[in-house]
Amino acid sequence: MLKADAIDVYYGDIPALRSVSFEVGQGEVVSLLGPNGAGKTTALNTISGLLRPAVGKVYFDGQDVSRVPDYGMAGLGIAHVPEGRRLFPDMTVLENLEMGAFVPKARAKRKDSLERCFGLFPRLKERMSQNAGTLSGGEAQMLAIARGLMTRPRLMLLDEPSLGLAPLIVSRVFEIIDDINREGITILLVEQNVAHALQHSSRAYIIETGSIVMEGTSEDLIMNDHVKDAYLGI
Repeated sequence: MLKADAIDVYYGDIPALRSVSFEVGQGEVVSLLGPNGAGKTTALNTISGLLRPAVGKVYFDGQDVSRVPDYGMAGLGIAHVPEGRRLFPDMTVLENLEMGAFVPKARAKRKDSLERCFGLFPRLKERMSQNAGTLSGGEAQMLAIARGLMTRPRLMLLDEPSLGLAPLIVSRVFEIIDDINREGITILLVEQNVAHALQHSSRAYIIETGSIVMEGTSEDLIMNDHVKDAYLGI
């Protein structure tokens, strides 16, 4: 479904990604793991059209989308749930969800999408008329994911969904990711909680200083000595 083919991305003259390649098959959950500043968020921003590769190409369903703008990516079926949630704090929970259905094809199914989101996130239904800026961290993350689902995506890009959350809420967020994937939505996950990410994905890529240094099945990476030492603390 998704392929990054030897992409280089720069911030000014500073390279952020160097010849990065990875693939995500339809229906998979694939993790992109690595330390802070490694280029994980840059990779997601490039896929979603916020950044453009200087070299290399991004393909979605076999189509070159390297120059498609971010709003065009949403129309193709790619939803990006960014790090830090990026909600509209002075708008209600319902209004934030409705903004997720701004894409024309999603707007026509807005009612069904709302029912689906409230089924996954009953707490959001309880908070429907509450301003997003007053939500707890866990509720805000649930709203960010639900807003992404309102676009009716085929692929979701999740950037650090567990960041800043209590352990119990982290476990619930990953359960929700599993539920979303079971509905047929493909997921590319960026996550610093490497243990959780590997438990909830089939494959993973390790990115360090802007380059992919390792890839494999989650089972193989969990047993890898470098991953154990650098990321799992074993």
